[in-house]
Amino acid sequence: MAEVYVSIGSNIEPELHVTAALDALQDYFGALQVSSVFESESVGFKGDCFLNLVVGFDTTMAVGELSLLLKQIESENGRVKNAPKFCSRTLDIDILTYDDRVGEVDGVSLPRSEILENAFVLWPLAEVAGDQVHPEVLKTYSQLWQAFDKSQKLKPVDFIWQGDKVSPMAR
Repeated sequence: MAEVYVSIGSNIEPELHVTAALDALQDYFGALQVSSVFESESVGFKGDCFLNLVVGFDTTMAVGELSLLLKQIESENGRVKNAPKFCSRTLDIDILTYDDRVGEVDGVSLPRSEILENAFVLWPLAEVAGDQVHPEVLKTYSQLWQAFDKSQKLKPVDFIWQGDKVSPMAR
């Protein structure tokens, strides 16, 4: 059984699509570790703000099989295939870590480089997996977040999923 963390982002009807992503992941994997939900400005293009979060779960799927499933969930939620990298989207789900794998696995680069580049990935990852160690830089995600340049605008927001508040950091 592999421990996996994925990032989820949406800026087109984000409440609807984040909820759909969480529901689908729960249907496939059961219990989920869900971070707070954060609002962030779009990066690399002008567009509406995104909702972002990180979700952890266990799976017996191989990396490639998991990647295909995540693309299927995106597609079922209106994600346009072959759209420009920097554009608005209904749903974006990316594998951040798969156990402590490093390198290219089934066409997926692990751990995902955006962990060290974007506050909207690192902050929620530090929230749900703060004591875990990044397999390349050998620091915990909490340590990485503490040292991170926090100039990217990011704030926790209220988010209700299945009747429960999943954003404990929102005020």
